Amino acid sequence: MNNIHRIQEALARQGLDAILLTDEKNQRYAAGFPFTDGAVLVSREKAWLLTDSRYIEAAEKTAGGCCTVRMFDRDRSLLDLIRGALAECGAETLAAEEEKLSHARWAALEKALGRAFVPSNGLMGALRASKSEEEIACLIRAQRISEKALEEVLRIIRPGMTEKEVMAELVYHMLKNGSEGNSFDPIVVTGAKTSLPHGVPGDEVIAEGDFLTMDFGSLSGGYCSDMTRTVAVGHATEEMRNIYGIVLEAQLAGIAAARAGVAGKVIDGAARDVIEKAGYGAYFGHGFGHSVGLDIHEMPSAGPRADAPMVEGAVCSAEPGIYLPGKFGVRIEDVMIIRADGAEVITKAPKTELIVLNN
Repeated sequence: MNNIHRIQEALARQGLDAILLTDEKNQRYAAGFPFTDGAVLVSREKAWLLTDSRYIEAAEKTAGGCCTVRMFDRDRSLLDLIRGALAECGAETLAAEEEKLSHARWAALEKALGRAFVPSNGLMGALRASKSEEEIACLIRAQRISEKALEEVLRIIRPGMTEKEVMAELVYHMLKNGSEGNSFDPIVVTGAKTSLPHGVPGDEVIAEGDFLTMDFGSLSGGYCSDMTRTVAVGHATEEMRNIYGIVLEAQLAGIAAARAGVAGKVIDGAARDVIEKAGYGAYFGHGFGHSVGLDIHEMPSAGPRADAPMVEGAVCSAEPGIYLPGKFGVRIEDVMIIRADGAEVITKAPKTELIVLNN
């Protein structure tokens, strides 16, 4: 899978001659090759993938059909190859990834190449926001892997296990079921720590009557899944069930409001309104969701200040929560595809009733 043609069309629309890609995920999006440790240069007519001896053979097999693949070494540096490619295409306006390059790196590259960059004006982010059906297929595969791992780990969890032990089981079962790795460091928290939206798994022991929150994701084809389930161990109080029900209602309200052209803050607001009316507005501090793709956090987002409209083909999380400090918290997270007429939820793991484990 490569997107060279889409990038070339965007270059023409923005009046740019070429773009230099140094971010690893942008390079993968462009050329379909996961490892370069170099750069990808795309002009309106041609593209180059520049890498070293560790990856040259695999790069030629994977990206040789869409890019000219060249190797840098002790005799020809990466900068030499970039200069040569620029001379070949005759590019005058050269864009760079202003949102990815540090100021120091930007200035150093300009000095080394002897020419000024122009900002890409978010060209890559805009392209990556709307996923192709091929990309969506990767995202769905990653999601199915995570769901299978959750199904298996739910049979294992019991009082006396630690958060770290559950995290290790999730990672193992995702890998066993085909994941290429973790899309982010898993969050596994129990008891009072479930009130920490991004709590770090530790040696805390799961006890009878605790909530357990698991937020984790797999990788397939480089694309990320993201899901959260909060379950009870042994039994749940009426308050625990009530909070779970409010969060679920809020999530469903946000999903129902989602469609292409709707601002992210409208989606967030639909969910937030449910939580606020239930009296827990002060305990939902983060946004409703974020887009996922090659990176776990992409644009567009669905938060209280997200003015940008959702684009068709965006794949966005739906993850409201209520967090009662020192007591417990609940988050339920699915992933949805933004379509013209609504949202298509690709997460299939159970959620309509609070899961109570009695292993």
